[in-house]
Amino acid sequence: MTLELIDIAVRDKQSHPRLAGRVTGHVRAVLSEMIDGQQHTHELSIPVWAEIVAGTSDADIDMALMLKAAKIVARMKASIKPLD
Repeated sequence: MTLELIDIAVRDKQSHPRLAGRVTGHVRAVLSEMIDGQQHTHELSIPVWAEIVAGTSDADIDMALMLKAAKIVARMKASIKPLD
């Protein structure tokens, strides 16, 4: 079984309603998995947040949110035990 992150993108983002300097949002992560020679695609919506400073560009905010989601996916992949 192989599980690979094949696409990641920010789906939505907004300033946190109560915490200044925090942005929340959802990142769309697409994973590809090979099981018995067949490819399966999984689309996940991962809720994430990032601390930002005033003047942070939209591109940097998107990158911070995607990095948070990528770390979550990496932890998930590390916890999965292959089936033998």
